[in-house]
Amino acid sequence: MTDTRTQIRRHVRDTPGVHFNQVGRDLDIATGQVQYHLRRLVRNDELAIERVGGRTHYFAPSFDSCERRALAFLRRETARGILVRLHADGPKRPKTLANDLDLARSTVSWHVSALVENEIVEKSADRPVTVSLARPERTAALLDEVSPSLPDRIVDRFVRTVDTIFESSTDH
Repeated sequence: MTDTRTQIRRHVRDTPGVHFNQVGRDLDIATGQVQYHLRRLVRNDELAIERVGGRTHYFAPSFDSCERRALAFLRRETARGILVRLHADGPKRPKTLANDLDLARSTVSWHVSALVENEIVEKSADRPVTVSLARPERTAALLDEVSPSLPDRIVDRFVRTVDTIFESSTDH
């Protein structure tokens, strides 16, 4: 195995849920090289892949699909904030989450919908609607595995700013 492939495999195992672009940035490797080696590693079952929200994330094969999806969301600042708050406080109403995190309700709603769709959180059927972790023990363990990258945090903050602008313009 090449040194580059070994380096990529080690990086993915050390940073579970890292997305494609981040691998190249972190290791300062050309995009084509990263793509080639990641394909080989996935084909040889040395790494697993999960596509979440338009991004391709890479993992050690020891993570199951549900864990991979959770880790992918934990790499995103806003989703991570929601999951951390649910872990710390237990079930919450979406409106309360928005207030606690100082986010637009539409931002929280969008993230909660994606988290529900991926079976990371659950919405109650009764009124008022509350949101809770679907697998609290496992999500708690995964929280220590990751923190969002700087580019992920910048994108999340941009989306929040745009949501805030749109929400304030509809209030008038």
